[in-house]
Amino acid sequence: MTTWISAADCRLADFRAVVERQTDAADYPHAAGVRQNVLVYDGTIHDADRRAVQAELARALLDGPGIVVFTNAFAPAVVDRASGVFAALIEEQKAAGVAGGDHFAKPGANDRVWGALDKFAVRDPAAFAEYYANDTLALICEAWLGRGYQVTSQVNVVNPGGQAQVAHRDYHLGFMSREQAEGYPAHVHRLSPALTLQGAVAHVEMPVETGPTLYLPHSQRYPAGYLAFHRPEFTAYFEENYVQLPLQKGDAVFFNPALFHGAGTNRSADVKRMANLLQVSSAFGRAMETVDRTAMCEALYPVLQSFAGNVANVIAASAEGYAFPTNLDHDQPIGGLAPQTQAELMRQALAARWDPSQLEKALHDQQERRLHRPRRAD
Repeated sequence: MTTWISAADCRLADFRAVVERQTDAADYPHAAGVRQNVLVYDGTIHDADRRAVQAELARALLDGPGIVVFTNAFAPAVVDRASGVFAALIEEQKAAGVAGGDHFAKPGANDRVWGALDKFAVRDPAAFAEYYANDTLALICEAWLGRGYQVTSQVNVVNPGGQAQVAHRDYHLGFMSREQAEGYPAHVHRLSPALTLQGAVAHVEMPVETGPTLYLPHSQRYPAGYLAFHRPEFTAYFEENYVQLPLQKGDAVFFNPALFHGAGTNRSADVKRMANLLQVSSAFGRAMETVDRTAMCEALYPVLQSFAGNVANVIAASAEGYAFPTNLDHDQPIGGLAPQTQAELMRQALAARWDPSQLEKALHDQQERRLHRPRRAD
């Protein structure tokens, strides 16, 4: 096995040998079916053994088609409430003269809200809790990333006439030039997809004419893909062979970040195609966006004290679930190998029925310990 990958290793014939295969439903007994080579799951997965389902999902993302669709993953009423928050954020951006850019499309084609996770939580914590209590989201995140995963969210609205994105892979190596990616050894190319999970929740009905995302199933399995997606012959092959699934409001798609994909052209006359794009990071990786998780915890805590939904899922989607990096001079592990995490502190506060002001002080004390730097000697 080679230690380094270069552009010279990218051969379309090798790529075709990887992607030109059919997804066999018999290999995925918990799936409701296969559409256009993509695995489709419904609500019955929550009736099966959780570990068995997660093992199947992980296998689907790693060695299978690399993409799964969950129908009716989010209740339409929950989606509509969140959409109202997102629409207000977009209008405020426009009023302030702020334009949300896009990595892989022309500027101005889309309305984009970066850092939507904490903006949502602080603006409407009750709606946030209802949305991120979602069991399907927690199921797939744990299946691919394990515990301590970190959610980030970017709202994307492709307006009528908005053009398709260029086919690409995603973060980490997917956000580098070909030359930059060539600077990383082959084992890092294999590791990069394991550090994030890409997802999208449909916030409107998405027939094909509205341009739902284009995918090339099985393309995540091509070892040189972080270099290949820059090459025109691979782009041309993608354009001739992609699949495009219509989605209903509340459907959710999750895929391996190494899967070749790109948003489609919105050919509708009047549909603003809104999706909540979820980029979920491993506890062991670096998320793309900075998130004020302390502010989120403070906003959400009063809601969670009487929340009837899955509190653990909300905490997992909001609080910091990993103890590192920290300043071990001041934030020392007591009775274990790691200090208390922010998520553990939230659970402690809820179990002990702390007053919100008590939690706020504890959160800031914890943050100070983690970030504290010793004073310089004069």
